[in-house]
Amino acid sequence: MKKRLYQNIAANHFREYSSVYIFVIVLFLMGVIFGAVVVNSLSFSQKEDLFYYLSQFFGGLTNGKQAEANDLFLQSLLHNSKYIGLMWVLGISIVGLPVILILLFIKGMVVGFTVGFLVNQMGWDGFLLSFVSVLPQNFIIIPIFIIMAVMTITFSLQMIRRQFMKKISSPFMPMLTRYFLTLVGAIVLLTGAAAIEAYLSQVLMKAIIGSLSYK
Repeated sequence: MKKRLYQNIAANHFREYSSVYIFVIVLFLMGVIFGAVVVNSLSFSQKEDLFYYLSQFFGGLTNGKQAEANDLFLQSLLHNSKYIGLMWVLGISIVGLPVILILLFIKGMVVGFTVGFLVNQMGWDGFLLSFVSVLPQNFIIIPIFIIMAVMTITFSLQMIRRQFMKKISSPFMPMLTRYFLTLVGAIVLLTGAAAIEAYLSQVLMKAIIGSLSYK
């Protein structure tokens, strides 16, 4: 019964905000495409410099000098939690809506640039490497960012309506409580994504690098 109730709530939510989800997903994909395009706009020397630092990192991985998994877990969790937290705070403010959209676009751009650079420099090996190093945790992180962006946008719009239209009579505290619980749920899921990045992706990446002709 509870499972069916949650499914109905989720279905109603996605149905009610379907247009916002479409807009947010398109904006994120535009960021991914832009990030991939930026790779091609880099000069040869810039690509060489970036690939040199990447080679140093790969060399450290194969020599057992990778970052401690616990440290990487905390870094990933703190980074993504701060990013999500900033979006959450901006959702409360009336003027934060444009910044939320910019942050989402930047997140997509980072993903697109990372994958695009690896593929550009290493071809199929780069695609395989990005598949094990970037995609596993982002299967969780990207949906969280998209859902959180939708929640912050809709909450910000509700705040604007309350401020200027004066027609919304729904209590503010229950709305704020639901909004806060969304943040808590996002951080819990980000904990799982950070664990994947720290304890799984790094192991897979080391195995892939060790099997490549490049070392």
